[in-house]
Amino acid sequence: MAHGGTNFGFYNGANTGQTEFEYKADLTSYDYDAPIKEHGDVHNPKYKALRRVIHECTGTPLHPLPADIERASYGLVKLQKVASFFDIFDKICDPLKVAVSEQPLSMELTGQMFGFLLYVSEYQGKGPYSILSIPKVHDRAQVFVSCSLDDVRNQIYAGVIERWSSKTLQIPTLNCSSNIRLSILVENMGRVNYGPYIFDQKGILSTVEIDGVTLHHWKMYPLSFNLLDNLSKFQPIQQITDARASKVSSHGGSQTKLRDLSFYLNGNSEEPEFYEGHFHIDSNSTIKDTFISFRGWNKGVAFVNNFNIGRFWPVMGPQCALYVPAPILRSGDNIVVIFELHVPNPERTINLVKDPDFTCGPNR
Repeated sequence: MAHGGTNFGFYNGANTGQTEFEYKADLTSYDYDAPIKEHGDVHNPKYKALRRVIHECTGTPLHPLPADIERASYGLVKLQKVASFFDIFDKICDPLKVAVSEQPLSMELTGQMFGFLLYVSEYQGKGPYSILSIPKVHDRAQVFVSCSLDDVRNQIYAGVIERWSSKTLQIPTLNCSSNIRLSILVENMGRVNYGPYIFDQKGILSTVEIDGVTLHHWKMYPLSFNLLDNLSKFQPIQQITDARASKVSSHGGSQTKLRDLSFYLNGNSEEPEFYEGHFHIDSNSTIKDTFISFRGWNKGVAFVNNFNIGRFWPVMGPQCALYVPAPILRSGDNIVVIFELHVPNPERTINLVKDPDFTCGPNR
């Protein structure tokens, strides 16, 4: 590969092994250690070695190398939480595109080809907890529960079901006077783009069961991220941590309840949230390529001036910095929006650097 480039937005592909469950999404970066780097650099040993060998074998004259594209460091950017996902999901979903079905529909059948789809149904809670089963989800599902008569914002995080790992999840029973609302946020992490599993549908592709009983009556909300510059204009954030915690059933003993409450009372509900930050560029002459380091963040998607620069997942690695080409930037105010799916960087900062440490993860 001469030049891999970048899988901006949601356009990365994926690999698989002997079965479709051996799924591995491609990174946002498609650099591949190519001789022409993701950001266009050719002043590196591999490019120079190839250049020398081609010259020796063909006699092609060597011309001066082009100068590297300039990069800049814009420093630390402080971000602020501007909304929780369930505060505004109705604002980033076209109500005319909401689908209703007895069984969950694939993303493709709802017209949502990329990104995220929210599935919502209801069930009756029995006992101290229930077992949720989703035999086939493509690719990663975050599960939330709430009382169906409560405000939709009042969600409790129950856990994750992933295509490549466990397909069941124990979820707490809530003290509800009504049914329990089940909300499942599914991420399409990239389609397999070769081999026998190339027809890679996304979303929930099987029945969903609670304690062996199939759930019916689903609503599916396709999410759009086209207007994130207007996030701060949406309704204000409401603090509902105590309300969430009070809904967890006390069945199952004090240890179970303490474990369940630990997410909410410590402020770590792991509800997806939107964060926004700003940085200033003085003039057009100082607009350069840069990289955003996401060390300390968990998993999500980042947008610069309403352009989707890709996914980050530094806790898994191996990529922890995303490439930001100069044409995305502008003189004056620049806006960074992060859709964090789990827990943010404790400092709520990102770092815009010209020479990032490209790799990270559990072994770094």
